Amino acid sequence: MERVLEENTFDLVIVGGGVTGAGVFREAVRNGLRCLLVDQKDFAWGTSSRSSKLIHGGLRYLKEAQFKLTLESVKERERLLTEAEYLVSPVDFIMPLYEASGPGRAAMAAGLTVYDIIAKKFRHRYLRNSRLNELVPGINTDGLKGGYLFMDAQVDDARLVLRLIGEGVREGGVALNYTKASSILRDAKGQACGVALTDSETGRAFEVFAPAVINATGVWAETLHPSPEAHLHLRPLRGSHLVFSREKLPVDQAISFFHPDDKRPLFIIPWEGVILLGTTDLDHDGDVNLEPAISDGEVAYLLEALKRVIPDADVTRDDALTSFAGVRPVLSEGKKDASQESREHAVWVDRGLVTVTGGKLTTFRKLAWDTLKEAQPFIREEPLSGEGDAVFSERRGTTPEGVDHGLYKRLWSRYGKGTLKLLKSAGPRGLETIPGSHYVWAELAYAAEYEGVCHLEDLLLRRVRIGLILKNGGLDQMETIREYVQHPLTWDDARWDKEVKAYDALWRGCYSPRPMIMNQN
Repeated sequence: MERVLEENTFDLVIVGGGVTGAGVFREAVRNGLRCLLVDQKDFAWGTSSRSSKLIHGGLRYLKEAQFKLTLESVKERERLLTEAEYLVSPVDFIMPLYEASGPGRAAMAAGLTVYDIIAKKFRHRYLRNSRLNELVPGINTDGLKGGYLFMDAQVDDARLVLRLIGEGVREGGVALNYTKASSILRDAKGQACGVALTDSETGRAFEVFAPAVINATGVWAETLHPSPEAHLHLRPLRGSHLVFSREKLPVDQAISFFHPDDKRPLFIIPWEGVILLGTTDLDHDGDVNLEPAISDGEVAYLLEALKRVIPDADVTRDDALTSFAGVRPVLSEGKKDASQESREHAVWVDRGLVTVTGGKLTTFRKLAWDTLKEAQPFIREEPLSGEGDAVFSERRGTTPEGVDHGLYKRLWSRYGKGTLKLLKSAGPRGLETIPGSHYVWAELAYAAEYEGVCHLEDLLLRRVRIGLILKNGGLDQMETIREYVQHPLTWDDARWDKEVKAYDALWRGCYSPRPMIMNQN
């Protein structure tokens, strides 16, 4: 992914490199449009690398009568399971039912039946207490009245974004991270005609021109385009997570349950070899330009819920490997409890500037196409096509000789055609697994050379997820990491030391189990 801009005129400029902007970029490039994608920070820096890693149908939306959102979510989940195989993978959830909290058996059966009808696959089934005890040893049996097993899916969210952008770049698009949109340019008639940009690394200001501009900046959307509806504004909501090793929290089964105090839905999910406990849902009062971090109150809230569902779970805050928090861009009228806010999206059109905000990870392609359809009249006469095409056009070939088949599938799902280059340059130790993870060392070297890494945090928090899944965020492995990435990054020793210090401060400040920097309530 390049950071050098050789031209300044495009068919479309997309501001925001999260999953929505990446989805718009991918579909627009596929339609032959000359596209520029920019992000003021790194690709997937915001919510799109800090989500709960779920591609889900939104079972709870049925309870809130958001049938359209559930329908769209389930359909997209099924498509992604087929078209993004191994990057998006199925996960079986167990939902225990208790007398004192949560829905009853009849309500759950009805909701899951609708869920399966939409997916056209009958997957859920009722489980008696004895079977729940087998699947979740130590589950709280006080008031337990059985439960249900159902299927959803999970993803490496940041790698999904990077795969979308990567395919778009390989087909002619241009993507620049650390490039801030300072303002929208307009002609004498008030029509959007481009964007004033600033290189966040050097401070260099420049302009690019296009007949249409997409504002897909998430929680920043109203900075470029205030809501046209006086009663509807963005409400930043924080969702925080704790990450445990399987040794500390030996859960082999994803569990969906309700907090005993406020009845909010929570989960425990195996992901990338670790266990995620999440998520909270509360107003984020901090500066959205700064890294969010879990608060003491959120930690207590999550651990209390864990103790209620698995009373014998012998874990404390200090047993967590890491923590992470994301800020969701939710459209709100300001009248509801945070957890009851809709995840519907909105598209606003203002003379060539098209803003898309709200929505959820699962439905990114729906958001992308709703946005492109509104932008199309400003770009060309004929409609855009390919809405029903597969999300990724690159198809995996035969496993190369001498490469483990499972590893090859995993790498391809994340790097597409780049996998062949990754394998070719891996070297004798490159395909060895990084201790404590599913990653191999060659992934670091490949990302450092070809994926637009500007800072060490880009590499360790988003290109690979070492910062989220290893104790101390990978700082204990820094000398070996250096062997693989310092040369392709072309950093001298002084720059390397500076980046390590910055990453150390960031990780301890925002991603450790006890964040030292608190930017929110």
